[in-house]
Amino acid sequence: MPLPVAGARLRPFATADAPALARHGNDRGIWLNLRDRFPHPYSLADAEWYVRFVQAEGAADLHLCIEVNGEAAGSISVLFKDDINRREAEIGYWLARPYWGRGIATAAAQVLSDYALANFDICRLYATVFDYNLASGRVLEKAGFELEARLRKSITKDGQTVDGLLYALVREA
Repeated sequence: MPLPVAGARLRPFATADAPALARHGNDRGIWLNLRDRFPHPYSLADAEWYVRFVQAEGAADLHLCIEVNGEAAGSISVLFKDDINRREAEIGYWLARPYWGRGIATAAAQVLSDYALANFDICRLYATVFDYNLASGRVLEKAGFELEARLRKSITKDGQTVDGLLYALVREA
């Protein structure tokens, strides 16, 4: 999927992406804004495991590579829910530091959100942002998400418990 930013696109992960993912993902600034299951330091073995995981047949969720100028520079995913939450999904992403502030994350979130809402039986996408990550909140707002709630003291990361900001994009259907 091309993005409306020169040199950027979304695509499936390839085995050859692991070294670039390891290099870019091994950044404490990225780790501070992701779930603990994203390790730090982030090694080549971690990146290789992730690529194998997202390439596995029958993967129920969408996991795409954010490619910039021909190189894997991050990841964006849509995680589908089930049971009574079956018409909603969670979106999450990270982008390598050299590409911050260029509109790439916003474009990726917007393109993947539009794709997910048009091609799956969902009417709601959401993301929870750490309250200190104002840039990620701006990414979501520019992609059409609205702040729905402040989840007080709902996130614990790096020894601190902080508020989570719940953003959502809802399409009536």
